Amino acid sequence: MAGHDVTERSRYTRRMDDIAPQEVRYPDLKPGHAIPPALKAEGWKPVPAKDYPAMIGPFLARRAGEGWEYAFLPEQRHLNIGGVVHGGMLMSFMDDVLGMTVWEAAGRRPVTTVQLNNHFMAPGRLDELVVGRGEILRVTKSVVFVRGLLTSGGRTLVHGDGVWKILGTS
Repeated sequence: MAGHDVTERSRYTRRMDDIAPQEVRYPDLKPGHAIPPALKAEGWKPVPAKDYPAMIGPFLARRAGEGWEYAFLPEQRHLNIGGVVHGGMLMSFMDDVLGMTVWEAAGRRPVTTVQLNNHFMAPGRLDELVVGRGEILRVTKSVVFVRGLLTSGGRTLVHGDGVWKILGTS
C-alpha cells in the first residue's frame, strides 16, 4: 500500500478484519446449530445457509400441506434495545420466507426482491419461535406476487407482501 502511512494501513487492516469470514467474526455461529429436541420432534430441519442468512439465522423449515413454513428461534442477538425482536430482523426473515416461497413457485430458478412491504402488528419475543409462511398470489413470466405472515404463539407479528423478479427473464 504505497503512499499510505502506518495509521492508514492499520485502518485498512481493521476494515479487512470486519469482512473476515463469518466463522471468524461470529465464532459461536455454527452451520450445524443444534435444533432443540422439541422442534426436531415437530419436524423442523435446518435451512442450509451462507453469508447474510447464516449470520442472522439459523432458520428452520418443514413441510406444511403443499407448501413450506419457515422459522427461527429469537436469541439475545436478535433483540433491540427495547428487549423485543428487532424490526430489521423480522424484515430480513420475511424477505427470506417470501423469497424461498417464490423460489419454489418459480421452479427453483434464481429470484430477487423487487419490492417488499412489511406491516408490524406485534412484537416478537426472546425464545418464542417465529414462524413464517408465504402465499403466492400470481406468477407471470418474469415476476411473482406474494404475501405472507410471521406469527408467534398465536399472534401475528408481521404481514408482508411483495414482488420478486425471476432472474434471466425479460
